[in-house]
Amino acid sequence: MKKSLLKQNSMLNIINNSLVDLPAPMNMSLWWNFGSLLGTCLMIQIITGLFLSMHYCPNSIYAFESIIHIMKDVNYGWLFRLIHMNGASLFFICMFIHIGRNLYYYNFLNLMTWMSGIIIFLMTMMTAFMGYVLPWGQMSLWGATVITNLISAIPYIGEMTVLWIWGGFSVDNPTLNRFFSLHFILPFIVLFLVIIHLLFLHDKGSSNPLGLNSNYFKIPMYPYFIIKDILGMFIMFILLILMCLLNPYIFMDPENFNIANSMITPIHIQPEWYFLFAYAILRTIPNKLGGVIALISAILILIILPLTNFYLMKSNKFYFFNQILFWWFVSIFLILTWVGAKPIINPFMNIAKIYSILYFSYFIFFNFINKLFDKIIFKYKLIF
Repeated sequence: MKKSLLKQNSMLNIINNSLVDLPAPMNMSLWWNFGSLLGTCLMIQIITGLFLSMHYCPNSIYAFESIIHIMKDVNYGWLFRLIHMNGASLFFICMFIHIGRNLYYYNFLNLMTWMSGIIIFLMTMMTAFMGYVLPWGQMSLWGATVITNLISAIPYIGEMTVLWIWGGFSVDNPTLNRFFSLHFILPFIVLFLVIIHLLFLHDKGSSNPLGLNSNYFKIPMYPYFIIKDILGMFIMFILLILMCLLNPYIFMDPENFNIANSMITPIHIQPEWYFLFAYAILRTIPNKLGGVIALISAILILIILPLTNFYLMKSNKFYFFNQILFWWFVSIFLILTWVGAKPIINPFMNIAKIYSILYFSYFIFFNFINKLFDKIIFKYKLIF
């Protein structure tokens, strides 16, 4: 009895220390809300996905029809499916903003928190890709074929690995079964990684917009930031429901309303919108292996930021040029996303090549300007 009470008390203490009495910088702005919004998105995806899996049939013959069955026959199946489908887009919107905030305020200097966040980003992209295949529409089939084919660029083991993933000589029923199993289990792995991410975050403590040591200017998480987070969650959920009710297919490719047919290739194959920036970079390289390396580098380049940056002032608030560079980078990202959805013809390919170079050059300028600025401050003892 005493042991069970001690366990309950220890659990309550962990919850209390993590959510109620957790000291948080008093000047955290709205941009710090997106961490909790991402957690909410993940829980929405897991819950809706669980209910959808009860009626979904992971078979190449019945998968498309099972989606129609969910939409038409299952009570509120249409709502669960639309929330799950648009929730994925909302998840990535929040994730891009969350990463953008870390870039803007130099929150990547906490190495372990940043690294665990990048792993979560990669795992989420993998989960989303497998989920996109499950409706078994035309774009699902051909998107899976194109993306999995990229693995064949790996020397020696590439082609063998692709056949192993497919479970045959093309994307078919075994591939769909495997993707369904992985799509079901990966969110729980992501959830575990999120807990690790939070442990690393709470070990060092949250940052603040000024990047200063805020140990003397902290307030309890409850009620100040908990209420702020709950308000953000309500607003996000209202926006999600409005999207599902007013324009549910805004992010969906019309080609995916057609059942998968390996005999008919769509005119223009493209992944979901949140992969388009990397897909645009991939297409600019004529060599297959080079394209795959560029694709992976577009995400993994984020890892180098905490390893190569040591600043005197740890916030973009003090770096005027870097504020301009940051919004320049945002425009590059948006243009690459737009170009990724366009056919492989000029002028789109030329635009993609130019902006792919600019995408990677941002990280070089980012280091160079900051280090130059730090030297000027140190030399002339400038105080702002």
